[in-house]
Amino acid sequence: MKRHKVSRFNSLTLQRFNDPPYWLTRFLILRLLGIVYAIAFLVAANQILSLVGSNGLLPLNHFVPAVRNALGGSLGAFLRLPSIFWFNHSDTALVVTAWIGFAFSCVVACGYANAILLAILWTLYMSFVHVGQDWYGYGWEVQLLEIGFLAIFLCPLFDPRPFPKRAPPLVILWLFRWLTFRIMFGAGMIKIRGDKSWRNLTALFYHFETQPMPNPLSRWFHFLPRAVLKGGVLFNHLAELIAPWFVFWPRIARLIAGTVIILFQLVIFIGGNLSFLNWLTIIPALACLDDRAWAKMLPRRLTMRAEQARNAAVPSRPMLATSWAIGALVAFLSIQPVVNIFSPHQIMNTSFDPLDLVNTYGAFGSVGKERFNVVFEGTRDRQPNDAADWKPYPYKGLPVALDQRPPQIAPYHLRLDWQMWFAAMASPNEYPWTLNLIWKLLHNDSGAVGLFRSNPFPQEPPRYIRAVLYRYSFVRPNPQGLWWKRERLGLWLPPLDASNPELKQILRRAGWLHDY
Repeated sequence: MKRHKVSRFNSLTLQRFNDPPYWLTRFLILRLLGIVYAIAFLVAANQILSLVGSNGLLPLNHFVPAVRNALGGSLGAFLRLPSIFWFNHSDTALVVTAWIGFAFSCVVACGYANAILLAILWTLYMSFVHVGQDWYGYGWEVQLLEIGFLAIFLCPLFDPRPFPKRAPPLVILWLFRWLTFRIMFGAGMIKIRGDKSWRNLTALFYHFETQPMPNPLSRWFHFLPRAVLKGGVLFNHLAELIAPWFVFWPRIARLIAGTVIILFQLVIFIGGNLSFLNWLTIIPALACLDDRAWAKMLPRRLTMRAEQARNAAVPSRPMLATSWAIGALVAFLSIQPVVNIFSPHQIMNTSFDPLDLVNTYGAFGSVGKERFNVVFEGTRDRQPNDAADWKPYPYKGLPVALDQRPPQIAPYHLRLDWQMWFAAMASPNEYPWTLNLIWKLLHNDSGAVGLFRSNPFPQEPPRYIRAVLYRYSFVRPNPQGLWWKRERLGLWLPPLDASNPELKQILRRAGWLHDY
């Protein structure tokens, strides 16, 4: 009698939670997640010391004590912003953690993942996000954490094989669809509410030129006929305001909705450098497609492996119960994000719990009509006037030279460049770490200089550094090979030298003054 009940449970579980099958869907979700994790950890390995290391622009050895004092010690800080770096934030710990995360991510990208490995990756990346300060304040950081958390429960606890004997829990796949809805619909609502250019279909007249970092195709998109650009805005509204509602519908409608969202993200990727955001947004949208759809696109050998795994599947009551518990938790934590989406005072890219489990998202709630850029310039001349020989520090992604073609950076992320895109639309008072950057450039600090594409003063440091605000605009293809034209608007920061007492006082007060 007992054996009969277990057999009946197994049969019903397989029928309910594995039809249509999603073995290939899980395989693709985890592979792409591993790739995104690998890129994110590689960015940390390459840039984290220059940004928050002991000699970084916003060093942790000043941030950590301040937060500890404000939150009642390491335990209070850990409970509010969980991170392993509350207990050890040395430069060695930062770099080793980043490379460990990169190595484990590569394992997942190769197709080998289990709940333990994914939980480690989630914990390590959350540790960077919660102490990363300005550099990790982007919406895709918490989006990666939310996707990474759900992925933990998509696969077995121990079995790391690409096609294990446990079926992917349908509840978790529904949570991925729910995440897709919040990402896309939240982005659509923030646009409709935030800027009339999205309502009158003119947003793309400006977007490709004024976005954070254009890529080689951005100029081509910018000069497309206005009717085509208006059609692009309509496609945006289709993907963000209409398609998300159909991710919960029966199979055909869900397949179409998922395909529209994925294609939309690919188009955005082609037109600009938005870090790994587009690939990250594709991951939960993959849950809209099942194995019958993937079988028409993937190699036969792979689909056969998935079919063999499905036929040999063994249901797991603990895995099923855990997925329902996670579903209940996400449902409860979704209350505030849902209220936010439908609120007239909607905010975007915000977390509502310390672990960033369920968040609210959005992008480009307003579209800039002009492109501003702050360019750091140095000179060896003794008189820092306009007649001096000023040499610019070229960014790796942002435009500086007028004949420099915008590079393809994404899915990699240049954190200094992104922050300077925001800074160009604000004042130095809102970005005080730029003074620390200038101090380091005045001393040819290798970490700070390494954030730029090249050093215009390789032999000896400049005598003065200034920051100039320019307005940049695309120019049509021309025989001179120019990509940009620009207009100088004024000084964003005046010329500063290493002996400037006011600069030293500001740096000393912030705890950033270093002897070179």
